[in-house]
Amino acid sequence: MRALVTGASGFVGCHLVAHLAACGDEVTSSEAEITDPEALAADFSGCRPDAVYHLAAQADVKASFTAAAATLRVNVEGTFNVLDAARRAGAGRVVVVSSADVYGRLEPAELPVGEAAPMLPVTPYGASKAAAEMVCVQAGAGRGLDVVRARAFNHLGPGQSNRFVASALAARIARNEHTGTGIVPVGNLEARRDFTDVRDVVRAYRLLAEHGACGEAYNVCSGVSLSVGELAEALVARATRPMRLVADDELLRPVDVAEARGDPSKLRAATGWSPEVRLEQTLGDLLEYWRRVTAGSELPPLGDSQ
Repeated sequence: MRALVTGASGFVGCHLVAHLAACGDEVTSSEAEITDPEALAADFSGCRPDAVYHLAAQADVKASFTAAAATLRVNVEGTFNVLDAARRAGAGRVVVVSSADVYGRLEPAELPVGEAAPMLPVTPYGASKAAAEMVCVQAGAGRGLDVVRARAFNHLGPGQSNRFVASALAARIARNEHTGTGIVPVGNLEARRDFTDVRDVVRAYRLLAEHGACGEAYNVCSGVSLSVGELAEALVARATRPMRLVADDELLRPVDVAEARGDPSKLRAATGWSPEVRLEQTLGDLLEYWRRVTAGSELPPLGDSQ
């Protein structure tokens, strides 16, 4: 299968490219700016892909509050450009990565959330992803493009930026081990999230390219939620020296969702997918990654996620 991946050099993109190659796919990595339709068209026409995986995005939820217009432009206009380039290149299928943020704030009785739930985003990032999904729906209904939407919940693993909560915590712990500091700044410890290892996530994306139904959306999640506090304690327990969590109001988001937990049954029914990497392995691999980064010549920034 000839595959083209946007955002191939990013955290998830690197894992996806490696997985596709391991499956025997011929992979083209598009690093064109998705807001540049001419550059995208050149990449797509040179590859003529059987499958396109659209990962490139502005994915920082906290930053979307201060750069809402830019987030909308990249995620909505960029998705339109990718879909148009895919259509012109005769792509067989496009897997567009969306986000659980499209669901917004849900009541406990509404969890785990299924794909039929309305999109009611409460963050600019979530709004941009919801709008991008409508662009996907129009591309299928109005232009006949074969598009599948993957609604990714929180994923984590080695290589993730410290702008995201699990990686930010691991980076602080690794830095503390290096400097001798015993305090780990944290934001909202009560928030609960549905975490999946990135290596399981990219398996789901390829399976959706093969077996997903045209025009459908699929949750990519574990179906189990964990509090940020539990995640933080599990990482601190792996530290090589004593540490304690200390609240830092600067790490709180302007708007937060109490719990995000998805129902993966539709994905499982369509593809047979289920998570394979245990959380214990994921956290160990993530912390080891940040230890290697920290052992380099320059200490990593602390990150501004919770």
